[in-house]
Amino acid sequence: MGFSDYRTALVTGASSGIGAATVRRLSAEGLQVHAVARDAARLTALAAETGCRPCAVDISDLDALAALAKSAEFDVLVNNAGQSRRGNILDTTPEDIDALIDVNLRAVLHLTSLVVPGMARRDRGHVVNISSIAGHYAFGGGNTVYHATKAGIHSLSQQLRVDLYGTRVRVTEISPARVETEVFGRLLGDLAEAKRRFFDDYDALQPEDIANSIAFVVGSPARMNVAFMEVLPTQQVVGGLNFAQKSRPPAE
Repeated sequence: MGFSDYRTALVTGASSGIGAATVRRLSAEGLQVHAVARDAARLTALAAETGCRPCAVDISDLDALAALAKSAEFDVLVNNAGQSRRGNILDTTPEDIDALIDVNLRAVLHLTSLVVPGMARRDRGHVVNISSIAGHYAFGGGNTVYHATKAGIHSLSQQLRVDLYGTRVRVTEISPARVETEVFGRLLGDLAEAKRRFFDDYDALQPEDIANSIAFVVGSPARMNVAFMEVLPTQQVVGGLNFAQKSRPPAE
């Protein structure tokens, strides 16, 4: 199994960041990639660049997801779409809770339940769930609801392997640490400020790093399932969430 055995892929959150990088990487491997996001203009541009099939869909719309799942026999499903919010459980709002659960967890569960049974029947496929170190570690400044939804993705990935036991459908959870994407700009409402605060003085991961990680696990031989991959910047340590700045190397 690997790229030579797969023909189609579905990637959510595909209009920017990790999703767009994944569309580019999988398209380069010869897969017909269905790129899912709400931003139709960005998807159109990505389609012109890569040849992917743009699917302007709100993944919180179950009817739209059901129609999407019937549009092709998907060999690879990359559940990447996600949102975050500022604050924690002490100052969150009902709207924030619902939005994070809808996008980060409910949509993933629905899309998985729509696509994976076909993989099991065909005895071929690969599910890649993008979680986060927030699903495995507690740290200051994290949004509690976001952490909880990503922990749910971790649990889903583990249980999905049990559900698919006896088939040749593989399941991988990829858990990134800090990646330089637009999500930080959305959190602060200012892309320039997010870049200055989170990235200018740090060697953060790039979206292509995660896309290459996805390509590695999908392209692995049939005998090999990479069940879990934690991907961090070299200078980030999750135990205490320490992150060395470029201008301030760790003392000897």
